[in-house]
Amino acid sequence: MFLFAAVDTIAKYLTETLHPLQIVWSRQLGLLIGILVILALRGGVILHTRRPGLQIARGVMAVGSASLFVFAIRFVPLADAVAVTFVAPFLVTMIAALVLREAVGIRRWTAVALGFVGVLIVTQPGMGIVHPAVFLVLLAALLFALRQIISRVVARTDRIVTTVAYTALVSSAILTIPLPFVWQSLSTGLELGLLIGMAVLAAIAETLVIKALDVADAVVVAPVHYSLLIWATLYGFLVFGQFPDSWTWIGASIIVATGIYTLHREWQSSDDRNRT
Repeated sequence: MFLFAAVDTIAKYLTETLHPLQIVWSRQLGLLIGILVILALRGGVILHTRRPGLQIARGVMAVGSASLFVFAIRFVPLADAVAVTFVAPFLVTMIAALVLREAVGIRRWTAVALGFVGVLIVTQPGMGIVHPAVFLVLLAALLFALRQIISRVVARTDRIVTTVAYTALVSSAILTIPLPFVWQSLSTGLELGLLIGMAVLAAIAETLVIKALDVADAVVVAPVHYSLLIWATLYGFLVFGQFPDSWTWIGASIIVATGIYTLHREWQSSDDRNRT
């Protein structure tokens, strides 16, 4: 999460001079190179999937969520944007209940409602305090939630490395299409260095998450995602001189508390289904 926050910070800094799609493409490049290396070492067997349509859809969702987030942080303070992305677990719960017909009890629905209250406190719609681009973050969170739902489905038949491979290949292919139309020449060596650093850090961060999920249960790993707010706040203050106001902290605290509870209840329900 520390590295992901660094990647987001670099992306926000680069939006001052480069097109967001160029930045997102560069970010995906590190993951793409890693997957190409794995393909060279292990062969095309890692691309064997029983759900090709869903794997491609997941890659599309990845492009959409990443692109919208980078467009948004051009205008929205980093910590505020990260806090709003924490709405994703609530969206996953809602979609799982409505689409996958998973059972969701009153306590989880209450947590979802409180989580959205927290988002309203952070964004303060209609008050003119937070830039309207924050709603792009909400849309990015929705696409991320859809991506997580797809991950649940494909996890029943495909390996994690297969899912990551398709996401890397599909997202890179999609982002390459508009690249010639939005590419802006790099004016300084700093921009080149930051683009390369962002790609490398993103690849390392993705690899560490995959490794974490290999050695620990997801119910243990998932709540660590919320530490992203700590690092985003630190980077935002050090690099951009931005520090969240009291309303952001209050709203974020509600979102994090209810989000962790939602994750706990979801995994508890998953364990109950597995035992039966």
